Amino acid sequence: MRLLLACVLAATPLFAVAQDLMSADEFDAYTRGKTFYYGAQGAPYGGEEYLDNRRVRWSFLDGECQEGEWYEDDGLICFVYEGKPDPQCWSFRRSGSGLVAQFENDPARTQLYETEQTGEPLHCLGPEIGV
Repeated sequence: MRLLLACVLAATPLFAVAQDLMSADEFDAYTRGKTFYYGAQGAPYGGEEYLDNRRVRWSFLDGECQEGEWYEDDGLICFVYEGKPDPQCWSFRRSGSGLVAQFENDPARTQLYETEQTGEPLHCLGPEIGV
């Protein structure tokens, strides 16, 4: 029986054995004060800096950053960014290699995974000035 269980676990994909959804407190403790870089389907996707008081700064890694904040809603972590009032809600799990995030507004659409974590701020260009 133990051998069978070991074989099943070894054959199970990493994301399938990820822990349960992270609570808001767990998510905050894991991310606050850090910048995370995310990938999707083997390519860089974006980065997010997690600040105090559940504030965030997001970039698609193009130097343009959006300020926002996050909150918990029915077990999901929802983000609202300046100029975009509609919340974007995600479920977060921890895997052996970091965070895995599933976009819950359209679950078939986007799954992100942590590719890097740093204490450095997100690279953002200054505001566009001039004519």
